[in-house]
Amino acid sequence: MTRFAYGIFTYFKFLARPCDAHGMFLPPGSVPEPLSEKTPDDWTPFRNRTEFETAEFFFIENQTPATQINRLLDLWASTLTKHNDRPPFADYRDLYKTIDNIPVGDVKWQSFSAQYTGARPDVAPPWMDQTFDVWYRDPHQVVRNMLGNPDYVQEFDYRPYREFSTDGDVRQWKDFMSGDWAWNQADLIATDPETHGSTFVPVVLGSDKTTVSVATGNNEYYPLYASIGNVHNNVRRAHREALAIVGFLAIPKTTKEHASDPKFRKFRRQLFQSSLAKILERLRPGMTKPEVVRFGDGHFRRVVYGLGPYIADYEEQVLLACIVRGWCARCLGPRTNLDEPASERCREHTEALVEEATLGDLWDEYGIVGDLVPFTNDFPRADIHELIAPDLLHQLIKGTFKDHIVDWVEKYLHQTHGKTAAKRIMDDIDRRIAATPSFAGLRRFPQGRGFKQWTGDDSKALMKVYLPAIEGHVPIEVVQTFRAFLEFCYLVRRNIITEKTLDKIQDALDRFHRYREIFKTTEVVETFSLPRQHSLQHYIHLIRLFGAPNGLCSSITESKHIKAVKEPWRRSSRYKALGQMLVTNQRLDKLAAARTDFTTRGMLDGTCLSAAINALGEFNNTTFDDVGDVEIDTGPTVIQAHVELAKTPQRNRARTVSALALELSIPLLPNMLSRFLFAQLNPNDPRDPLQIPPADCPQYDERISVFNSACSRFFAPSDLSGIGGMRREHIRACPAWRKEHPRYDCIFVNTNPDLEGMRGMDVARVLTFFSFTYRAETYPCAVVRWFDTLGELPDDDTGMWMVQPAHHANNAPHIAIIHVDSIYRAAHLIPVYGSRFIPPNLQHYQTYDSFRRFYINKYADHHSFEIAS
Repeated sequence: MTRFAYGIFTYFKFLARPCDAHGMFLPPGSVPEPLSEKTPDDWTPFRNRTEFETAEFFFIENQTPATQINRLLDLWASTLTKHNDRPPFADYRDLYKTIDNIPVGDVKWQSFSAQYTGARPDVAPPWMDQTFDVWYRDPHQVVRNMLGNPDYVQEFDYRPYREFSTDGDVRQWKDFMSGDWAWNQADLIATDPETHGSTFVPVVLGSDKTTVSVATGNNEYYPLYASIGNVHNNVRRAHREALAIVGFLAIPKTTKEHASDPKFRKFRRQLFQSSLAKILERLRPGMTKPEVVRFGDGHFRRVVYGLGPYIADYEEQVLLACIVRGWCARCLGPRTNLDEPASERCREHTEALVEEATLGDLWDEYGIVGDLVPFTNDFPRADIHELIAPDLLHQLIKGTFKDHIVDWVEKYLHQTHGKTAAKRIMDDIDRRIAATPSFAGLRRFPQGRGFKQWTGDDSKALMKVYLPAIEGHVPIEVVQTFRAFLEFCYLVRRNIITEKTLDKIQDALDRFHRYREIFKTTEVVETFSLPRQHSLQHYIHLIRLFGAPNGLCSSITESKHIKAVKEPWRRSSRYKALGQMLVTNQRLDKLAAARTDFTTRGMLDGTCLSAAINALGEFNNTTFDDVGDVEIDTGPTVIQAHVELAKTPQRNRARTVSALALELSIPLLPNMLSRFLFAQLNPNDPRDPLQIPPADCPQYDERISVFNSACSRFFAPSDLSGIGGMRREHIRACPAWRKEHPRYDCIFVNTNPDLEGMRGMDVARVLTFFSFTYRAETYPCAVVRWFDTLGELPDDDTGMWMVQPAHHANNAPHIAIIHVDSIYRAAHLIPVYGSRFIPPNLQHYQTYDSFRRFYINKYADHHSFEIAS
């Protein structure tokens, strides 16, 4: 197979070649035809931009009920009657009809029914007579729509590739097509003369039951989702129509008397497998014979489809892989000791075992349900055991953390200290969690961890503050267990994973396995043979296969539940809700496709108002002086960090440096400002500004502007961020946050740009932000109190750096004025609690003033983990 290297990428040479509409390959450099022949003023089926954006506002942004749409349109009409004009729509029916007439993004819903056809007893249970409906949209057309979406052109991989870092030629994995699985599939495709030059399109699937309301009866739905592996992980995580709902699977139910009937359980599993095979059948021909598809860049290409990874939690994996609960869907590790070295499961081996062994032996010895066949067996090059995707949410966050470690800690405390003392310790752990200082993007737990129903977001947030809360109340091995697990989680969640990262992941896993033995030696648990925890062993292999796991996590499908299932259900009348939910999803897709179409043709620049004003400008010379204030600020996307003060200064704060010195109780603040100015005006002066007499420094006591916050914008693709990986957070320095209590955040300050991570930064607490103008130059500043870093390395047990408030020789707090350009981003500190119990009345906003030592919480978010490890 011929391959070639380009920069740090190695691509397949003969894949993804552009062709014409008939499949004939084009010469290199051929220019594609325009995607659309429509004119830039063709808003069909809308009359204009106002109609389109009104439809979007009513149906997507506000999700306005029909009666309220009518009410608002009537009010709108009342203001236009005197102008002999009318609103964009007559009523909600007119609005819905217009949306339904959108010519793009339309994939109709269809259905099929299934019923039990096997042997029946004399008195058949009710489920044998029931008909189960499955609704679906043609995934073949859904995938073609994704391939043709111009919104993905800059975030789309047409060929599998292998990526190497420029630093040391080290292999690294990021998006799905960087993995070995896509490369190996392309190997098979490229060696077949019939498929030579084609583009490989992996179809990523996911399914999971979801509840729309806990207060009603039949409240479960079973959505099936599809995506394509070619789009980058950030696109799939942000959805952007790259994850589409393609079906609602049936959920067979019966009476309690028959729920455990083996025939019913088998029927339910068979219905699931056969439904998937039926829904996906139109993709099958394109898996062996290429078809011509137009892509978002305007080129036609010959396409070969393939079943890609399946996103599923453990219960769904058991169903998909036709295995017995308690076994692993990927390997043959025995149920009683899953972590024992074992070979990988594969389709060929399973089929050979089914041929030779009895159903009982298959069940007991191999964990195989031998009378069921996975749906993947109906498709070429598909092996369900290989296609099970890693699941950060259920395997790590909800599984190993919430259901295992947190539960084990509580059991340890009860077993070691007795019921009464354990409750007292648990109360203190809750108080420690509640006392955690505020931090941008970090959820607070005012009552600690004492809530009944944990969501995935609850578990994610609690993971970030749990380690310091238990330290001092549990053996050091428990702390080290949790540290190793946290580091594993943050490493596998990285946006880019290198060979060196894989070594760190393996080290964290080894430490986790070594230290968790404390729970067995203290008889808290009898076995670690837990499928979700066992799955950690497969992550390195799965990263090599599928790229960074954050592009295949079930949190992506669970998030989609909100838009595709829960919100459409809430908009329904609740009577035969599914039919209304299907229509809602279809209209959402049409509006999204219309927006992409209009955007591609340059019709949605600016705002609706600015576009209308510009249109008027073509016909008269009237000027509008305030229009320039309306703009879309996309901001820089390639810088590492950028900090700006809030746009509006505080009117009730100090107006001069002297007044600010009184407000902050810092008498020497004017001298600090003079030395700050000296350093700014004399950047090459080798002297320490602190050693320069104030009389030799510039003096300033004129007007200043004080601000309660600043905004930091930095590149953090592993965290919740924009599509370009940029993250924005606010740093607060406010005497009455939300008019209740003070909040003074901590920050990372760049003090030595030549060193990496914490070795090149210090930590400080912001006391206020202010700006002033001197000699026509505006200086945005912060008054900060410095912290001293303790030691040259992070703490051995927690893995976190430790700091303490800095003082001068006379024991006065070390306070300084810094330029905001030296601020990197917010830092989160958590006290070193030790073994002492904290006061019951301690409030979270008092924490920074109540303790002497703190951990720099590198687990606050993924970006903090990168810079503070």
